Amino acid sequence: MANGGRIGRREFIITSAGAVAAGLGAACGRVSRSEIEEAAAKVGRLPRRALDRSGRKVSVLIGAGTWASAPVEAGILCGVNYWHKAERWGSSVPQAILANREAHYCEVCVDRIHGNHETGVIDEEAHYQYVKRAVERTGLRYFDDMMFHFGYHRIAELKENAGVIRAYDRLKKEGLVRHLCLSQHSYNGNTRVPDGEDRAAILTAVVEDGVYEHAQFPFTFGDEDALNQFVSFAKSKGFGTIAMKTTAGAARMQADREFMSKFPAATTPHNALARWLTTATDLSAAVVQINSLDEFVDTYSGAGKPMRAADARALEVMTAYTNREVCRLCNECMSHCAQGVAIAEVLRYERYAVDYGDRERARRLYAQLDQKGDACQVCGDCLTHCPQGLNIPAKLANTHRLLS
Repeated sequence: MANGGRIGRREFIITSAGAVAAGLGAACGRVSRSEIEEAAAKVGRLPRRALDRSGRKVSVLIGAGTWASAPVEAGILCGVNYWHKAERWGSSVPQAILANREAHYCEVCVDRIHGNHETGVIDEEAHYQYVKRAVERTGLRYFDDMMFHFGYHRIAELKENAGVIRAYDRLKKEGLVRHLCLSQHSYNGNTRVPDGEDRAAILTAVVEDGVYEHAQFPFTFGDEDALNQFVSFAKSKGFGTIAMKTTAGAARMQADREFMSKFPAATTPHNALARWLTTATDLSAAVVQINSLDEFVDTYSGAGKPMRAADARALEVMTAYTNREVCRLCNECMSHCAQGVAIAEVLRYERYAVDYGDRERARRLYAQLDQKGDACQVCGDCLTHCPQGLNIPAKLANTHRLLS
């Protein structure tokens, strides 16, 4: 695959014509086909690299079934070929993917049942049936990857509970899935998850176990050393790594006029982020939530491009901004809340609303919490346990006002 240059005119016309013939743009609403083609031409062909031991080559920035339709279609033209949460398309899978199914890797996420990712349980039969229904509903015929969403609570659960793996084995025998992966969050300090462990420790055990082929996990600039060490370790073992929740406040940075007035010229938060993710880390790939065609161009035009001096400086000021404004979801504070507020969950939903532009989803998830931000008694016990020094009570109060 070419290394991320602009699409040549002849190549672009051929690619575009083929995709349009397959139905590209059919569900793009008010965005015209010419706008989509223009956006794709600005981004160019995305470079690809091996995802995992299977040897599959995926675009260094992947896509998601949660994107708006116009960026999806532009992504297809640019060579995005791995789709996170493809089941979210339901019966509206882009025709360009259905018509060229073998050129795309589509992933389905399975969640715990009888509760959320903290309180729910692993259930082989439920996971098996969910994927079967998703295959039928989408018309994709099979999913390339079955993902255990949110992952294991602790290493012992990985070793002792094979429900997800058994469901995968059954589905694979029927030709409905081909590869097994997971997304992994941290559960250390989580009062709803007794003896919960950190994502880096669990992920290391997953690699050593050898059953899963790749993993997604929250990862961005300024993260702790343990996670960076895991990414390098995974690469040495041929285990695939895909960063998620990568923006860490980039959207609110761009809305902060004072911050942006001092931001390095010749780059943007999203473009610098994309360059860093795809050229300055050992990641296999990364996924960035995209809500518009402009966001797609701004972000994905940086994929595979080398870091410039302006980008390096941008990452420095972005890290400082994130450390004082955005929860990194490390969970260090949660066990120190006398009221049992799920602090990291509350502030994860704040990210959905503020940084991903998905306030409806954030409000729905927030409403399901048994202890919301207003349960905080401002005792301050959590403050000394936040590595970032965030004013947690204030952030909980602000988030409660935003999402109630």
